[in-house]
Amino acid sequence: MKKLIVTIVLVISSLSFAQEKSKLSPEQQTELQVKKMTLALDLDTKQQNELKTILLEQNKKRATKIAELKDKKKQGVKLSANEKFEMKSKMLDEKIEHKARMKKILKPEQFQKWEHHQENRTKKMNQKRKNNKEKRKVTQKTEE
Repeated sequence: MKKLIVTIVLVISSLSFAQEKSKLSPEQQTELQVKKMTLALDLDTKQQNELKTILLEQNKKRATKIAELKDKKKQGVKLSANEKFEMKSKMLDEKIEHKARMKKILKPEQFQKWEHHQENRTKKMNQKRKNNKEKRKVTQKTEE
């Protein structure tokens, strides 16, 4: 009996430990992004510095927005249709602005490579979402 209890405690503690994600600070995220982009696009020092400022600003905004949304979710507050629309509209405006800034910083061939990478990334994310949605449907059916 004691062995069973010890085993259960170990399993539960390992599961809860595995769920804790080590979150990187916006500065750390920016540093990694710039290094990845330098390798992929062969950026010079000036481009790296310009990208650092843009990406750091973007990562800080994202972190605060995620924190706000998590707080609302904890409080049980759901976004209205207008709030969702405003949020999505603002996000698209920021994407347009980011793309314009990237176009100014990168050389034409670098920008083309970056755009191609963004398209691939979007496709992968959409595929993951689709797979997760299908998994949830299967899970719901098995629970019924």
